[in-house]
Amino acid sequence: MLGVSPGAISQWKTAYQRAGPEALKAKPHPGPKPKLTQRQRQKLELLLLKGPVAHGYPTDLWTLRRIAEVIEEHFGVSYDLSGVWHLLKGLGWSCQKPERRARERDEAAIASWRREDWPRIKKRATKRA
Repeated sequence: MLGVSPGAISQWKTAYQRAGPEALKAKPHPGPKPKLTQRQRQKLELLLLKGPVAHGYPTDLWTLRRIAEVIEEHFGVSYDLSGVWHLLKGLGWSCQKPERRARERDEAAIASWRREDWPRIKKRATKRA
């Protein structure tokens, strides 16, 4: 009826007899002990804020693999990529893709084009349609 084994019911009955209804309350599962202490996580965040180039990487883009390497190098602890992801989420970091923009990009020229040329081009396209 409850979808549990007879052994589970026996354990519940024994717990109830020993400690009453309090023994049957749901208890949170603590999960595994964190590999990094709170202080180490704070230090990691400071290391990450310096950027990948400061750690010898050729581009200024953090990847989970790079972060795992930094963790292992500085703290001697190995994380798999999903563990790094959970660690970053716990620090309040999110996945972001860098915007791809040309280095030669001229913001003033782009703003001028949007303000002056685009409305004129748009009007012509509307008239032709």
